[in-house]
Amino acid sequence: MNRDKIRNFCIIAHIDHGKSTLADRMMEITGTVEKREMKAQLLDSMELEREKGITIKLTPVQMNYKGYELNLIDTPGHVDFSYEVSRSLQAVESAILVVDATQGIQAQTLANVYLALEQDLYIIPVINKIDLPAADVEKVESQIINLLGCKKEDIIGVSAKTGLNVEKVLDAIIEKCPAPKPASGQNLRALIFDSYFDDYRGVVLYVRIMDGTLPKNSPIKMMATNTNGIALEVGKLKPEMKPENELNEGEIGYIVTNLKTTREAKVGDTVTLVKDQAKTPLPGYKNVLPFVYAGFFPVSNEEYKDLKDAIEKLALSDSALQFEPENSPVLGFGLRIGFLGLLHMDIIKERLEREFNLDLVVTNPSTNYEVILANGTEIEIKSAADLPDISEVLEIREPWVKGEIIVPKNMIGGVLNLIVEKRGRQTNLSYIEDRAVIDFEAPMANLLTDFYDQLKSTTSGYASFNYELSDYRPEDLVRVDFLVAGQKIDALAIMCHRSEADAIGREVTKKLKEVIPRQSFEVALQAAIGARIIARETIGAYRKDVTVKIHTGDRDRKAKLLEKQKRGKARMKRFGKVDIPSEAFTVMLKRD
Repeated sequence: MNRDKIRNFCIIAHIDHGKSTLADRMMEITGTVEKREMKAQLLDSMELEREKGITIKLTPVQMNYKGYELNLIDTPGHVDFSYEVSRSLQAVESAILVVDATQGIQAQTLANVYLALEQDLYIIPVINKIDLPAADVEKVESQIINLLGCKKEDIIGVSAKTGLNVEKVLDAIIEKCPAPKPASGQNLRALIFDSYFDDYRGVVLYVRIMDGTLPKNSPIKMMATNTNGIALEVGKLKPEMKPENELNEGEIGYIVTNLKTTREAKVGDTVTLVKDQAKTPLPGYKNVLPFVYAGFFPVSNEEYKDLKDAIEKLALSDSALQFEPENSPVLGFGLRIGFLGLLHMDIIKERLEREFNLDLVVTNPSTNYEVILANGTEIEIKSAADLPDISEVLEIREPWVKGEIIVPKNMIGGVLNLIVEKRGRQTNLSYIEDRAVIDFEAPMANLLTDFYDQLKSTTSGYASFNYELSDYRPEDLVRVDFLVAGQKIDALAIMCHRSEADAIGREVTKKLKEVIPRQSFEVALQAAIGARIIARETIGAYRKDVTVKIHTGDRDRKAKLLEKQKRGKARMKRFGKVDIPSEAFTVMLKRD
């Protein structure tokens, strides 16, 4: 295909603004998919994606329209996958910005627009869902004009569900979007913007050819990971795989390789030929590291091997997933798994339970901390249980994030209070029409548990939230341990700021009292910093009336039986074991 006849573009939007539905209509209008094969969210192949109505894995598809080759990438809308979105934006020349006519501009819309402007993309603004009774097209138009500085006539109003005006979007792509830029003259350089593991074929890469040509069966090299492989098959996605003899400059397609895991070909890496290697890789590659960690334990220890096999299988397709074995005296053997964020953790948990039929106990999510020891050594810990003896610790640094919240003007006060509650600081406040954009900084650990839920309830669901990791800062942090019947439970230990420790200790012990069932003996629940107890709750014992069989009013006999019961309970308290239910390990997730 002549380079001038190629248009590479992606669709960016906040979650649930209609990206995948717009992609469906485009494929239908261009005849890429026959009507009888059409189904809602065709590019969302995972059952979980359809159910939640979100895009988790990005998907490319090639369409032919009016003699032009249109390459579309449907990107995820959630903040956890923003690195993947940034790489797919690097693979294209233009972007369609979809904004919901009923909701207006949201936090992820802003974040993705900034990413698109960084890559210098041509942006086509589209307002979706204009046929809904609640649509306020004029208000959303003025928001977009404020944000992009475009003209009113540049904005296209569509209904992706009914197909209204979708042809106008396709015509705008052909007329206004630039063709791929001429090559730099280097040997083959292809950008990997996604990769996954196929059980039968190995690792499949989705690539954009920036320079040169990639013939079938060529030996290839990944420049960042320094791995060699073979391009066993190359081709285009329409949306199913269609093999070709070669992929040419400016085109988007797939490569079936002989690699065994996506860790050897990560998103953002540059593919080149082994014989004629390119001099420099493409810019922007980053090794994405997880910063949310949680312990995953099978309910029955016999399922540990199944859990390990399942995670290994998921990790073949997800290079951001990191895990290591963990052992807890209460929960037995399990894995400590690292995620990109809470949505990523939710998705993996649901996939393990659905696809592999596992029954899991998940501990409270935590983040990683940098610890500097008295002898000058720097170590990284992923959970409070890993913290060395406090006498050896010189300083603990915790990760802070830069966040952005978009909220209606009349709700600013509640949001600012919430940020202060979480030890955050507001850094900036600006306005887009009737909405306020609040920029703030806050410790990552305080946003992990229920910040999003609290934000939604404070703003009646109107706020949207976006964040990115900023840096690590030294703070006065302590490890709070929880003891059940005098026994320390490592899986419950948390790191928190000294000023919040007492309140959190009281809150969690209260929660545990509701969750842990009563025993035949009294059970003490305690929160402690080192040897100092900061909170206590007591679960009362079941009391069996041992005097029920005495029909006379003999006080001595009653006293004798009660004394015997008291000694029995004391002995039971020494040897008795408290059964801790799985809900006890997630009490931090929902504090309300």
